[in-house]
Amino acid sequence: MSSSAPVVSVRGLVKRYGRTTAVDGLDLALDAGQVLALLGPNGAGKTTTVEVCEGFVTADAGEVRVLGTDPAGAPDALRARIGVMPQGGGAYPGVRAAEMLRLVAACSAHPLDVGWLTSVLGLDSCARTPYKRLSGGQQQRLALACAVVGRPELVFLDEPTAGMDPQGRRLVWELIGALRRDGVAVLLTTHLMEEAEELADLVVIVDHGQVVAQGSPVALTATTEQQELRFRARPGMDVAGLAAALPTGYGADEPIAGRYVVRGRIDPVVLSTITGWCAAQGALADDVQVARRSLEDVFLELTGRELRS
Repeated sequence: MSSSAPVVSVRGLVKRYGRTTAVDGLDLALDAGQVLALLGPNGAGKTTTVEVCEGFVTADAGEVRVLGTDPAGAPDALRARIGVMPQGGGAYPGVRAAEMLRLVAACSAHPLDVGWLTSVLGLDSCARTPYKRLSGGQQQRLALACAVVGRPELVFLDEPTAGMDPQGRRLVWELIGALRRDGVAVLLTTHLMEEAEELADLVVIVDHGQVVAQGSPVALTATTEQQELRFRARPGMDVAGLAAALPTGYGADEPIAGRYVVRGRIDPVVLSTITGWCAAQGALADDVQVARRSLEDVFLELTGRELRS
């Protein structure tokens, strides 16, 4: 495989289950040392896409290459180079945490030190605890340890911080950052928009089995024609007069007494117009803030706000 080739390349992926098309012509690419976050509502096709890339599910159409190899059939040579953290853990219920990790490490040619990894992921206190008695967060951290102990070139993480407390989540984020710095490619699915913004170099949003947007978190949340500028000033000012002072298409209102919102593309000229208008009314525009769209805003705009089953 050429060093410039993507670690994961998916083109026109289609996967059907009976009459249901779970993935419908999906494309994505992941490079070495990059973190890709695959986002989408429940049933959007995220997990199916990851399972095809892992070799657990066979595609009905399209081309998939993982480390230059077709993952269908999960050849041993490929399996040795990837790490997988499935949704739900995947460990034996009765096995002790440290035993499970040592078992996975024994299958690797050059594993990380099990004791070190156990300590890094905060599993020392539960090393002798059976898997079924671990907390949800401990099970997730053990599953992550099993995914990375073999020093993989590529790691698939399906909802890696589900069920974790904030401390555990931050610890996992730090480990994913360390993997990226070591040149490991990471493909993760998550429902946490903050997680995707914090970790991902590339975000791919899917819905109904198709890619509806992709780009860096910064690019996806970049300012658009519709922004909000919020400020405080004397209550009861004429918001219709403020809107009239602004270019065509802008709106202004006072949703709470003394708190004003201007909607439209905010640039230095518009900001100057707002502060100048306030000054003309004998008021000071205080606590001025331009609101940036969050990744969650983008996600909801693209996939809708209705609850998915």
